[in-house]
Amino acid sequence: MRVEILDSVLPTDEVLAEIKAGADGAVCVFDGIVRNNTRGRQTLYLDYEAYREMALDQMQALAAEAVTKFAVRDVALLHRLGRLEIGESSVLIVVASAHRGAAFDACRWLIDTLKKQVPIWKKETFVDGAVWADGEPFPEQIAIGAQE
Repeated sequence: MRVEILDSVLPTDEVLAEIKAGADGAVCVFDGIVRNNTRGRQTLYLDYEAYREMALDQMQALAAEAVTKFAVRDVALLHRLGRLEIGESSVLIVVASAHRGAAFDACRWLIDTLKKQVPIWKKETFVDGAVWADGEPFPEQIAIGAQE
């Protein structure tokens, strides 16, 4: 497993090259990027902050849980902090598995659980002001314990 919090550009190509193995039938990638608008407001940039030590511990626990819960072979979970411009990647999740269904399910569960539980905060700066974002509603059907 590769779990990191970085202050620089996420190494997407490097992570993909490292995670692939002969036993894999699928590698699912979620590359969360900064978009130019949120709920109809023009976004200028985002700032990410975190309780770094706690966030890293929780991300490591989530990656390990995903391997067990979804029976996938490997997980990479990386998040960037600091100021991010439009089009830059803020989070990278890569899941390697023998089967695509497990890879997709684990990838979706990881991003939704990370956004809900890990102490990483996003400040969105718009043309007309700024807010600390609460995130999108968390889908109940994929909450921890829902697939058991």
